[in-house]
Amino acid sequence: MEINWNDFEKIDIRCGTICSAIPFEKAKKPAYQLEIDFGPLGKKKSSAQITTHYNTNELIGKQVVAVVNFPVKQIANFFSECLVLGVYDTDNQVVLLEPNKHVENGSKIG
Repeated sequence: MEINWNDFEKIDIRCGTICSAIPFEKAKKPAYQLEIDFGPLGKKKSSAQITTHYNTNELIGKQVVAVVNFPVKQIANFFSECLVLGVYDTDNQVVLLEPNKHVENGSKIG
């Protein structure tokens, strides 16, 4: 399905830095609870099924790309405030999208 430019402009995609990552014990599928600093937008939480390729320690300080203007989504007892973006590998596991150079938290993707 094609979208037009106006549709794309509605999506607010930003870079942020992961401040904390803990196992999400109540998730149906293995996941982490992330807190991500988006600079002027503040910190937002996200649930991410990225346990195959990442451990909690290596996620701290990693810059990621996320959609920040979705409505809050409740997952078990957790409220996810953004959608961290990634690419599915050949095993259908998520590999995070991240800038290849450091950028300011909250920088807009375009």
